[in-house]
Amino acid sequence: MTTATSTTTSTAPETVDATTVIDWARRPDDVTIIDVRTPAEFETVHIPGSYNVPVTLLGEHADQFAARLDRKVVLVCQSGARASQARQRLAGVGAQNLHILEGGVPAYAAAGGEVIRGRSRWAMDRQVRLTAGSLVLASILASLKVPAARFAAGGIGAGLTFAALTDSCAMSKVLGLLPYNKGPADRTVHEVLGELPAQRFAA
Repeated sequence: MTTATSTTTSTAPETVDATTVIDWARRPDDVTIIDVRTPAEFETVHIPGSYNVPVTLLGEHADQFAARLDRKVVLVCQSGARASQARQRLAGVGAQNLHILEGGVPAYAAAGGEVIRGRSRWAMDRQVRLTAGSLVLASILASLKVPAARFAAGGIGAGLTFAALTDSCAMSKVLGLLPYNKGPADRTVHEVLGELPAQRFAA
C-alpha cells in the first residue's frame, strides 16, 4: 500500500480582522506592522509602532524589503486594496507570513485599537473617488456643447475598470505626487529600510 506524502505549505490567512491584529500588537517583537499608505495619510492617523512604507516605494524595492521581514507581517492601508497589492509584490519575491488587515486603519480604530492622530487629510481612496467623479461630471457637462467630450468620461470609466481588474490605480499614484499628499519629508528607500526592525535570525 502506497502512502501519499503531502507537502506542507504556509497556512497563514491572507487577511486578519482588527481584533486579531490588536492582540498581535501587544507583542511587538513578534509582528511587524507596515502601513503602505502615503506619508500624508500616515501622518493623519496610524497604528502606534507601525512603519510607513508607501506602496509605490515598496513595489519598486520589494526584494529589499522582503529580505528584512523575518517575522509575522501585517500590511495596512485605508481599505485593504493597497495592502493587497503590497502583499502580492512581497510574496512574489519570496516573503512569507504576510497578512492584510481587513478594513484597514478605520477598522482597527473602530475595534478599539489605539491610533495616533495628526493633521487631518482625506484618505487616498476618497480623493480618487472625488477626482474621478468630478472629471466624469465635467466631461458630461462639456459634452452638451462639445459632443466629443463624452469620450473623456468613457476613458475614465475604462481606467477605473482596468484599475479594478488589475488591482492597481494610476490615479492614486498621480495624486500621491501632489504636495497635499506629502508627509513631513520625503525619505529614501535606505532611510525607510533603516527604520524596520533588525533581523533576529541573520546569518
